Amino acid sequence: MSGSALIIIDVQVGMFEEAEAVYQGDMLLRRIAALITKARSSMVPVIYVQHNEEPGGALEPNTRGWEIHPAVAPMAGDIRIQKNTPDSFYNTSFHEELEKGGIRKLVLTGMQTELCVDTTCRRAFTMGYDVVLAKDSHSTFNKKNLSAQQIIEHHNDLLRWFAETQESERITF
Repeated sequence: MSGSALIIIDVQVGMFEEAEAVYQGDMLLRRIAALITKARSSMVPVIYVQHNEEPGGALEPNTRGWEIHPAVAPMAGDIRIQKNTPDSFYNTSFHEELEKGGIRKLVLTGMQTELCVDTTCRRAFTMGYDVVLAKDSHSTFNKKNLSAQQIIEHHNDLLRWFAETQESERITF
């Protein structure tokens, strides 16, 4: 997949230390790690997006919770994008980094399905990127009125209007 990049959104330690566990967190990490291996073996860049919260938040910059989860940790030279909103493009260098690398196809993974993954997917589509959503490699938390599984299934169905949705094992680079 020339001109492609694997995008890992907000897979940070603090997301796995919340009072309620991330839905299928261990499986999520294994699938993203497998995608990283495939991307690296094909010389496809892996780009990490990190969410920054206010002081005292679980994702406060330069704290343990803010760090990328060690199961999917970046290597030297990987691009890291810092963001403060669910949109990975808003007030960040994400678009510029993609343009600099000649990247037009984004394979999206990460956290949280209904927030940062959804928003980044839609924004990438409206900016003209070719988007693939690894439909088994994004996750969230149970909510008061919906289970995490329901949220994921709903978004996989909804986001097919903005991205090609594929199981991670079928994604090639």
